[in-house]
Amino acid sequence: MSLSTFKEKGLLQGDMALWMIFLCLCMISVVEVYSASSSMTYKSGSYWQPVMEHAGYIVFGILLAWGMHLLPCKIYKISSVFILFLSWILLVVAFFSGSVNGASRWISIFGKTIQPSELAKLGLVVTCAAILSIFRDENGTSKMGTKLLIGFTGFTLSLIVTENLSTAALISAVIYIMAFYAQVNTKLLAWAFGAVAALAIGGLTLCYSIPETTLDSWAQSDGALHRVPTWVHRIKNSNTLPEDPNKYDITENIQVTHAHIAIGTCGVIGRGPGNSIERDFLPQAYSDFIYAIIIEEGGILMGIGVMFLYILLLWRAMKIASKCKGLFPAYLIMGLSTMIVIQAMINMAVAVGAMPVTGQPLPLISRGGTSTFVNCAYMGMMLAVSRNAKMVGNEEAIEEQQIIEEQPIIEDTNESDN
Repeated sequence: MSLSTFKEKGLLQGDMALWMIFLCLCMISVVEVYSASSSMTYKSGSYWQPVMEHAGYIVFGILLAWGMHLLPCKIYKISSVFILFLSWILLVVAFFSGSVNGASRWISIFGKTIQPSELAKLGLVVTCAAILSIFRDENGTSKMGTKLLIGFTGFTLSLIVTENLSTAALISAVIYIMAFYAQVNTKLLAWAFGAVAALAIGGLTLCYSIPETTLDSWAQSDGALHRVPTWVHRIKNSNTLPEDPNKYDITENIQVTHAHIAIGTCGVIGRGPGNSIERDFLPQAYSDFIYAIIIEEGGILMGIGVMFLYILLLWRAMKIASKCKGLFPAYLIMGLSTMIVIQAMINMAVAVGAMPVTGQPLPLISRGGTSTFVNCAYMGMMLAVSRNAKMVGNEEAIEEQQIIEEQPIIEDTNESDN
């Protein structure tokens, strides 16, 4: 059955372009995770277990998006604060429950690991969309709305930043764009931009001035600074290449090195699906560096094609936002689409060596549990907004048609001259 058949039966509603982009990314995800999970296959001793588990996540995520796209947007507006409060509780639990890979980002529930920061991203975007749509005056967002926006965002970031700096930076960028779109005070936005720029310059300066002995002592501590050495080393080693290639230690920065090899040997059309070589050497080939595997197997054309899907997603979201009758749906779809696209661009930039390693997965493609479900929830909400916007458009078209039909017909009584 085709998508048009589902649409005719009323099973699929909303913007069909969004559905196509969503399903294309999901199909790419299953194929590439199957190819890139060779190390997991070896460790588990099961050939099909990693990809079948991921395919199950994708199917459940699609069903989740389908169910959410049928709900009215007001339900998300009402439940936004509850989602955010729940994420705060989970973030606090994660902070005191131990660490994975040196960071307290996960908690275990019924044997499954959950990343609370993913839920916090969702809750904060929806909450900020609600705040920006409710607290308004003749100049845009009111002072009370601005204070609430800063308060909710600041508290959420304080729970995330010490363990996941890249996620905190991503959230900050998305909320800033939402605030700009919602006409928050221009002077305040300029001040915030200047403050962040000053912090970034100061942070980069410190990266190259902190002694290694100090970094080693921080790394061995359990305090709030134990992640700083990781950040510093990632920034320092992001683009450090020796003049003599023979002196390059391939084992020193294994993820970035093999990602570069995968991309550098791909050619225009790549090695073909399932023929990746570097997947056996990349520790996170199915997650953080899956874009490198996509390019290795599909070539530059496939890499551009995947990037185009994300850009098209943002463009469609902008078109839908312009048709929304209410402010909340418009702010919601802009915030969710911006979150997906910026994260995707960060992941791609890391894979090609344009940014330091951040640990951000490729949305809707990388293997994951919590991130997959949350990104599918993003799509479900965006489709719900597109469905409601289309319903409003249809209602307006019907009203216009009724007005035209009710207009009296004026007959021409003038006789033509013979």
